[in-house]
Amino acid sequence: MPTRTCAGREPVLPEDMWRELQNQGTPRTFRERSVMLRQGSPGTYLLALTTGLAKVVSREPGGATSWLAFRGPGDLLGEVSVFNGTTRTAEVVALTPCTALVLEAQRFRRFVEERGLVMDLMRQALSRMRESDVHRTELLTLPLVARLARALLRLAELTGADPESGVIRLTGLSQEEIGQATGVTRNAVTAALQQLREAGAVETARRVVVINDMRTLRRWASAG
Repeated sequence: MPTRTCAGREPVLPEDMWRELQNQGTPRTFRERSVMLRQGSPGTYLLALTTGLAKVVSREPGGATSWLAFRGPGDLLGEVSVFNGTTRTAEVVALTPCTALVLEAQRFRRFVEERGLVMDLMRQALSRMRESDVHRTELLTLPLVARLARALLRLAELTGADPESGVIRLTGLSQEEIGQATGVTRNAVTAALQQLREAGAVETARRVVVINDMRTLRRWASAG
């Protein structure tokens, strides 16, 4: 049975509840770049992500895409529409091959109520609100290279990799998507990545960023 990796961040649910939750769902795999949850679809089920990385985006009527968040193992996806009984307000796309458990809405709501997990989910919702507020503040106040370094650190954290283990390989993320996450154009991202490469913090290839030096990357993240 797949298990989550939550190193360096607070888990959504207690470990024993997460293990029990996995018995409530049906495993499903998602190819890289595939849509895991589609914006506008009914919230009849949610996903519990067990492996892989995903992004959450909002599709605007005019065709523009707004980046909202990255998600990794141990995260619930689509739970807001399940609890509110509404259509999905955002889309979840797999950045890497992902596996998740499909949890039917009514069964999940019953699971949460019977085990007294409402407060855990409320804490998660507040944490995500704080995450969004911090991101908006960073867009307004931090230089691009600092925002980029923080985005890469966040992705490294989501993989569950030990930050002291050495090289961390991040795959599936295009420079255009990095630009969406940091609020700039692809060309600006290219220039910022060059700074991090010259500093020895990262190496890059097509849809691959390899973090070579976490200490240096953290220094760039604290700049500004």
